[in-house]
Amino acid sequence: MYQTILVPLDGSPRAEQILSHVEQIAIQFKSKVIFMQVLEPIQVVTPSLLHVSSAVTDAVKESLKNFNRRYKDITEYLTECQNKFREKGIDTRKFVEQGPVVETIISVAQREKVDLITIASHGRSGLSRVFYGSVAAGVMQKIDRPILIVRSRTD
Repeated sequence: MYQTILVPLDGSPRAEQILSHVEQIAIQFKSKVIFMQVLEPIQVVTPSLLHVSSAVTDAVKESLKNFNRRYKDITEYLTECQNKFREKGIDTRKFVEQGPVVETIISVAQREKVDLITIASHGRSGLSRVFYGSVAAGVMQKIDRPILIVRSRTD
């Protein structure tokens, strides 16, 4: 039934509350699990004096350094998630993607032909997001396949 499951994570313990549910489903259906995290696009903060080329160059270098560090951290985190599932005999893959979060999740789901998207909702504020986090609500409104949303606890 669910051959491929997409698990978007943000590195938070709240988002990880979906993992036990995914594990049970993956074992039951012998599913492949794809872990992913969306990396915010690089933003260069430049000094107000744009004519000072060395300052701009330094700002770009610092932004790239931060981006590369974040990419490495995310890759290591997703590898840890993979290893935990592989120890239980679950086939896994991982992706670090860049772009708008909701649209990127949907794009990966379509590209990888996933059968189920699983997300832990953070239950953030906003009338339409009382029961779902903003990412979960955005994906739910736009996706054309099943989605499992588990409301994470604040404990």
